[in-house]
Amino acid sequence: MHFTVRNHLYNPSYITKKHNGKNMNRVRNLLDWDFVRQKGYTGDGVGVAVFDTGIFPHPDLKHRIIGMKDFVEDSYGIYDDNGHGTHVAGILAGDGSSSEGKYTGIAPGAWLYAYKILNEGGNGNLNRAVQALEDCISRAKAYNLRILNFSMGMGKNVNSEEKKRLLNCLEMAWDAGIVVVCAAGNEGPLPMSITPPGNLRKIITVGAMDDESSNVPGNLNRGYSGRGPTGSYIMKPEVVAPGTNITSCNAKRKPLYTIKSGTSMSTPVVSGAIALLLEKYPNLTPAQVKLRLYHTCVSMGLKKNHEGWGMLNLKNLLTGSL
Repeated sequence: MHFTVRNHLYNPSYITKKHNGKNMNRVRNLLDWDFVRQKGYTGDGVGVAVFDTGIFPHPDLKHRIIGMKDFVEDSYGIYDDNGHGTHVAGILAGDGSSSEGKYTGIAPGAWLYAYKILNEGGNGNLNRAVQALEDCISRAKAYNLRILNFSMGMGKNVNSEEKKRLLNCLEMAWDAGIVVVCAAGNEGPLPMSITPPGNLRKIITVGAMDDESSNVPGNLNRGYSGRGPTGSYIMKPEVVAPGTNITSCNAKRKPLYTIKSGTSMSTPVVSGAIALLLEKYPNLTPAQVKLRLYHTCVSMGLKKNHEGWGMLNLKNLLTGSL
């Protein structure tokens, strides 16, 4: 398949070779995950469609990968020739079995259905992405796909008609009862730097709360998380979560874990949290999930166009109170 600038999708994350990763134990502590552990919530039975580079059958993931469709090579099997999708899946739902729990994801009981729409280089085609979205909507009930994780953004020179089709499809997924969670992108810190499709009004857009830390890798700007408002002056992102130097599953047998940074990493933190919420309250609509986030996030004291409603807090989200 040939990828052109006008049809361009890409993954907005970066890998760092520094061994200063923020392990998932620390991420979970920041978000009050101990409450989740005590109550026994894991996201069990909640299906998450991961639109990315595929998923490697990592020991922390393989028993809960319920399927994969390849819209790049049209091949069969479970694989990830880039690594981005596996890292995202580990943050969302890794069970930590290979690390004695150190790198357990947010919802270690959630089911994963992979849609491979990005190639080995992390690029993809908008038309194939639309086909994948249509497929996801069609099989959502059969696989209980309640959440769609979209940790990627569009290139700057995409064809306007193809862009419109993709955005419409994401809104169709939302209207069909799937909670769509997208990355804010890494084009910050200037205002109006949210990367499409994170600028869609309906969906939940996730930024990084730690993008201005001293540990931001050199291939990312300090303050890299995309800022709102959108071109239509809609407040974005809605919520922020950790995204810098996150250690999660690697798409190789050795080492089993690797470090990546970006709003791509923040997004599955929120998708995992929503899986926990839908395990407890399976009848919530996407709009009700979004309202729950609005009422339970905690301000970090950042500017509104950076943090939106604030940082995700799992205890607040599941109990419905601050």
